[in-house]
Amino acid sequence: MSARIAAVAALALAGCAPQQAPAPAAAAPTGKALAAACEGRDGWSDPAPPAKIHGNTYYVGTCGITALLVTTPDGLVLIDGATEEAAPGILANIRALGFDPADVRYLLASHEHLDHVGGLKALQDATGASVLARKEAVATLTSGEPEAIDPQRGAIPPFRGVTVARTLKEGETLPVGGIGLTIRATPGHTPGSTSWTWKSCEAGDCRTIAYVDSLSAVSADDYRFTDHPDYIAMLRGTFAKVPGLPCDLLITPHPGASSLFERLAGEAPLVDSGACKAYAAGAAKRLDERLAKEAATR
Repeated sequence: MSARIAAVAALALAGCAPQQAPAPAAAAPTGKALAAACEGRDGWSDPAPPAKIHGNTYYVGTCGITALLVTTPDGLVLIDGATEEAAPGILANIRALGFDPADVRYLLASHEHLDHVGGLKALQDATGASVLARKEAVATLTSGEPEAIDPQRGAIPPFRGVTVARTLKEGETLPVGGIGLTIRATPGHTPGSTSWTWKSCEAGDCRTIAYVDSLSAVSADDYRFTDHPDYIAMLRGTFAKVPGLPCDLLITPHPGASSLFERLAGEAPLVDSGACKAYAAGAAKRLDERLAKEAATR
């Protein structure tokens, strides 16, 4: 742990100051700068500058894939690692904000596909952080191979596996900084799909951030969801759950799925308590369209 984070934590424990996440040593580029840098670019590994989202939460990913740095007095949390090619850029973004990658305490993930966790091994090696995950994601995270029940198996390449330090249960809250960082099981896009919620405060404005995993019913070409009613039921269960999540500020693993860059640039409201409901409704509609298409081509 760096001296700066250790000092903040020590003061908080001594009762000398409220538990506050350490401020970055460097001013984060604005959301407008991020949006401008990624205009016309959405590749998984396309480099992007970092940007502050709200309070304790920063964008450190690529133009096409979200990676989030959450700061707490107890250390840093990094959610998602994009591709292995993107890992050096994620580390550079953390440093550009004035933070030390060695202070990353936990590595978390949305879902176990190459574009979101392909960089976790390199990030784990660079930071020494512990990877925590739902048990349903562990087999793929450790092997790098999508599971047999994953609709995209055979259509998405493998990645370098990581060491998972501990599994987490639905609703479990991580013991970091009193921000209520909570795991939410949202299976469907993959068997281990996971969402996260936490509290972020900025100048007295406190919000619940919901990092909600991809909800799209995407598959390999020869996969038919209609042949897997249990998987359809799992997706629909997630669609029903997401609207009920605490959700002031929605972020998604593909930034375009929640118009994140446009919102950070001020072109649309950043905070929208109805965003999770709309996100789930859109996914449900697209699944219905997919099932209708499959029925028409049987």
